[in-house]
Order: sequence, then C-alpha cells, then structure tokens
Amino acid sequence: MTAQPTAGPRRLVLASASPARLGLLRQAGLAPEVLVSGVDEDAVTAPGPAELALALAEAKAATVAALPQVAGALVIGCDSVLELDGQALGKPADAEEATARWKAMRGRSGVLRTGHCVHDTAAGRRVSATASTLVRFGEPTDAEIAAYVASGEPLHVAGAFTLDGRSAPFVDGIDGDPGNVIGLSLPLLRRLLGELDVRITDLWTPAAG
Repeated sequence: MTAQPTAGPRRLVLASASPARLGLLRQAGLAPEVLVSGVDEDAVTAPGPAELALALAEAKAATVAALPQVAGALVIGCDSVLELDGQALGKPADAEEATARWKAMRGRSGVLRTGHCVHDTAAGRRVSATASTLVRFGEPTDAEIAAYVASGEPLHVAGAFTLDGRSAPFVDGIDGDPGNVIGLSLPLLRRLLGELDVRITDLWTPAAG
C-alpha cells in the first residue's frame, strides 16, 4: 500500500518532555507539538531492559493518543534505559546514585535501549520497536565524575549520561545509531512510519524561501 500525497504535513505530536528528542525531530525537518504523558514510569514493569524501554514508550504514546485534542495526529512515544550487567538504568534518583553509576560504568560498555511507539490516531493503528546502541565509556577520574554530577545534567537523563552534553568527553565511542543514544532513532522512526503507510518526507515542514 502506497502513502498518498497530502495537502500539508500531518500533525505530529511528541509524547515526551525530552528537549533532545524534540531537537532531533526538528533537525530532521519535522515540527512536532509536545504533550507530556505524565505516565508513572516506576509503575511500568517488564522482564528485561529492552522490553521495559518499549513498554514505557508504548504507555506514553497510548496515554497521549487517547486525548481528544490529538485526534487525527501521529503520536510518537519514546523512552530510553541503559542496560548494564543485565539491569535497566533510567534516570538516577540523586547525585549519590549518579556518582555510583559513573564509577560502575567507566572503562566498560553498556547498551542504550530506546523504545519507540507511533500511534496513527486517524487510522487507529499502532506500531512499535526498540533500537539498541552499544556505548563504550571512557575512564573519567573521580574528580571529573564529581564535577559532572555537580552540573546536574546526569540527574535528568537515562543512564546518567548524554552523548550531546557535558558527558560527551567521557564516551569513547558507540556502535550503532548516535541519535538513538541521544533519545530517538530517526532511521527506526522512518521504518515505523512506513509501516503505517506514512512517508517521513511528507511530514517535512516547508523549506524556508
């Protein structure tokens, strides 16, 4: 089935408060609105990190897709966790936990799992999948870890690190999609939209003249 051209871009809603995800979508030529789901992340459970990331993404997308004000829109839900030693690490609860995380991660590798879910509220259809990227952490000193934790940044991000922020110098490299580590895999989003018969190019905002 081939997507039909439309008069203008479909309305796009991001069910996430993440400025990094919003930035990635905007850089890709999209103009989503933001509606935060308010899902209680601690109440969502799953057998493993990849399944948890997906369950959280699906819960966020479903909650926002059910709102009357988004009728007809495409709703994107995402959530990320870092898998280390088989455990799912989300946002650290406090500075002490963030410090312990970094001391456990340094010199090692983890897998950043990001669940993606897209609801087409016009068609009543939903698709979802998880993207995974291997992250190789460097070996920041205790003083560098303390300075990073004091910045406050790691308290607001899954795994207590970001690829596009102050912790970037402490990440030696990745294997996979960098956008996925930042918060959203654009290649996976394109594939999910395709499953809903939506071309991502049809969602681009008009180029400035």
